[in-house]
Amino acid sequence: MIVGLLIGLIVVAALGAAVVLLPRFLRGELSALRDQTANDLSARNAEVELRLQGVETMLNTRLTESTATTSKIHERLGEVTKATETMIARAQDLARLEQALRPPKARGGFGELLLENLLRDRLPPDAYSMQHTFATGDRVDAVIRVDRLVPVDSKFPLDNFELMVAAEDDAQRQLHEKAFARDVKGHIDAIASKYILPAEGTYDFALMYLPAEAIYYELVSGKTGALLSYAHEKRVFPVSATTFTAYLQVIVMGLKGLQIEKTAHEVMAYCASLQSDFGRFREDFELVGKHIANAQSKYVSADKRLDRFESKLERAADLEVETASPEPPALPHALDSAA
Repeated sequence: MIVGLLIGLIVVAALGAAVVLLPRFLRGELSALRDQTANDLSARNAEVELRLQGVETMLNTRLTESTATTSKIHERLGEVTKATETMIARAQDLARLEQALRPPKARGGFGELLLENLLRDRLPPDAYSMQHTFATGDRVDAVIRVDRLVPVDSKFPLDNFELMVAAEDDAQRQLHEKAFARDVKGHIDAIASKYILPAEGTYDFALMYLPAEAIYYELVSGKTGALLSYAHEKRVFPVSATTFTAYLQVIVMGLKGLQIEKTAHEVMAYCASLQSDFGRFREDFELVGKHIANAQSKYVSADKRLDRFESKLERAADLEVETASPEPPALPHALDSAA
């Protein structure tokens, strides 16, 4: 009983001490935990703040770059818009030009204008002429003057070519191909018969200028070049703006060669004239030399005669002195007797 009572009292005393000390212990632990948590939160807050500042800086940089990129995009869009407007304007101009070139006469005038521009840009003014008229009354668009005349006629067979290109099936395409070939052959025959006139100073060939490159390439390569072979048989050579420029470069070189040859002939003629003048001068010089030689011979002869004449004069003077000198006195008679 007493032991149990003592144990109970000890337990009660321990519980009372625990009740008194436990709140103090808990308050200390809570304070320490609160301080540690506050420190951890401050460190985390500082770290988060630094990260937020880095993120903010990066966002500002990206925003600036995005703003600059957006400005460039707006500028490019403005340029693209202007270019689009320009292309639309050009397309409208081309549409108006296409509409204006619908009549064959207008196409012909346009082709002649392009031909004249090419000749003016590549050749000297005296190397070509426009609208050359032959004795037959036929008038070719241009002639190029080399050694003889090179006729150049502009043709623009556009109608059937456009129909051939826009054909929706093979049957229509073949139909318009035949019409296009018929048009081109008609132009070739007209050029060959009207403008290849060697009797009037032309070469035995002519050039057919095609302003549209597409038409030219269709002529030289369509149907394995049958139209081109026909043109060559007729001595008519098709050219486009690009190939005609190459022809003109060759012609310019030929004109320079002819000019050099002409200058060489002039130089040779001048040298021949100089040689003739030199021959006449040589004859005159030789004649003067002969006169000088004769004069020298006469001079030498006269000098010799003068020397002889001078010798004669000296001898004559000596004779006169001797004649004029007194005779020596005669010897006395005594001396004569003694002798």
